[in-house]
Amino acid sequence: MDGKYKEIAEELFSRSLAESEMRSAPYEFPEESPIEQLEERRHRLERQISQDIKFEPDILLRAKQDFMKTDSATDLDQAPKELYPERELIPEREYQRVTISGEEKCGVPFTDLLDAAKCVVKALFIREKYISLSMQSFCRTTARYLQEELGGQPLDVNTFEEMPESSASANATVHPPVSETHPYEVLDPASMPPGLGYTCKMVDGVVHVYTHKIPDLHLNSSELDLPYPDLQEYIADMNMMMALIINGPVKSFCYRRLQYLSSKFQMHILLNEMKELAAQKKVPHRDFYNIRKVDTHIHASSCMNQKHLLRFIKRAMKKYPGEIVHVEQGRGQTLSEVFESMNLTAFDLSVDTLDMHADRNTFHRFDKFNSKYNPIGESILREIFIKTDNHIEGKYFGHIIKEVMADLEESKYQNVELRLSIYGRSRDEWDKLAQWAVKHKVYSDNVRWLVQVPRLFDVYHTKKQLSNFQEMLENIFIPLFEVTVNPSSHPQLHLFLQHVVGFDSVDDESKPEHHIFNLDSPKPVNWTEEDNPPYSYYLYYMYANMTVLNHLPQGRMC
Repeated sequence: MDGKYKEIAEELFSRSLAESEMRSAPYEFPEESPIEQLEERRHRLERQISQDIKFEPDILLRAKQDFMKTDSATDLDQAPKELYPERELIPEREYQRVTISGEEKCGVPFTDLLDAAKCVVKALFIREKYISLSMQSFCRTTARYLQEELGGQPLDVNTFEEMPESSASANATVHPPVSETHPYEVLDPASMPPGLGYTCKMVDGVVHVYTHKIPDLHLNSSELDLPYPDLQEYIADMNMMMALIINGPVKSFCYRRLQYLSSKFQMHILLNEMKELAAQKKVPHRDFYNIRKVDTHIHASSCMNQKHLLRFIKRAMKKYPGEIVHVEQGRGQTLSEVFESMNLTAFDLSVDTLDMHADRNTFHRFDKFNSKYNPIGESILREIFIKTDNHIEGKYFGHIIKEVMADLEESKYQNVELRLSIYGRSRDEWDKLAQWAVKHKVYSDNVRWLVQVPRLFDVYHTKKQLSNFQEMLENIFIPLFEVTVNPSSHPQLHLFLQHVVGFDSVDDESKPEHHIFNLDSPKPVNWTEEDNPPYSYYLYYMYANMTVLNHLPQGRMC
């Protein structure tokens, strides 16, 4: 019996080996499923059909029916060429689609759903109006559906013309243009655009542009007609949006719509995931690591990682120990003296002592998050190493950002949008920021700048740095209008603004607001209260000034 069991075991073992050579393991997925092979054969036949002679539509129908009965690639290859048409066939959908049919029965009255949908459309129209007014681009898919609501009337969404499609093939390699000279080296005023001869003045929080050197307020013809949103209309639209936000049926409708779209996308993944993966694999010379990516909402002060900043600080302590980096009570302090005052040496520094990692304790805690920008918890080190305006004119900060830029250029396919701050405390902030960028040549083809304006008027007003809110607006926008009207008046700022892509308003959004923006709210020149203006107040005057700036000739610089 032992001999028989041995023979049976050997036979089963040899049979299992033979079968394993003929088929793959059950957990391995074939690179091309039978469905993909069938789709490939169908596409190949359609390409062949599109390159041959004309024939009648009924013959074409029979050819399609014969193709659907085809089971092997041999049958396709042997198909008669007289059945191939010359015109292209209408391509069928490559992916399986999900359609919803039937009457709406969700337990909600249809009139409520209809009213909620109308409210959402109204909100989209408001968005389109303000996007168009400020000469920004609007989503063309949304615009097409909104035109149907208007009965086919076109929307004004063609402010910026679309870039024409390139005639290069899809497989051609694309590289950004390489400048022969550094963009910050052209400081000759003669090479800059000529001045327009206009003058600017802020009236009720909005900059007005005049054609004469000395604006005559009694001469209406001297003012350029540059549109900006009417305050009364803006407040009405804002109240409309606030009413939509707190409307119960609208919130339910939006929630159900988002849930529906999420479920529909998950269904699409279940049906077409393998097809999309196969299509991605067929793209030559492209994967996750060599497609171009853009990282947004990154502050320049935190664009480096902890280890990078730590290495830079240690290197600076060894290379520039005697450089005066800070002035305290009229006396200059060297870098080594600053660290001696904190009882620290380069050997004592580590990632843990640096303590700049934004862990889970910083979420929903703006105070803790903001304090993480202080190396070792010391604000003096933040001023020395990650500030553009300090005693050394942002030398260390410029060097470390240039190292980050070098890493981005080496990776080649990664781009970032770094944020720098303009506070509005003084009129020369823009010039100092531009001087820092131009002097240290902080530039890369992989980097663009976005300027953020912290909503800190109450802090500056308490410190007697600002007398009213209009002064803050003038410090932010008047230099932009001056350099737009006459680039040679701020040559460094003119070069820097060519690489600025936008503005943002930032602050701790969890703070309560005590004021409501309405027509009774004081004008910016009269806002001298200790409380901070509400977010909508900031938003209107920043948006209005940027709209005027975009409409100003030669003003599309950001």
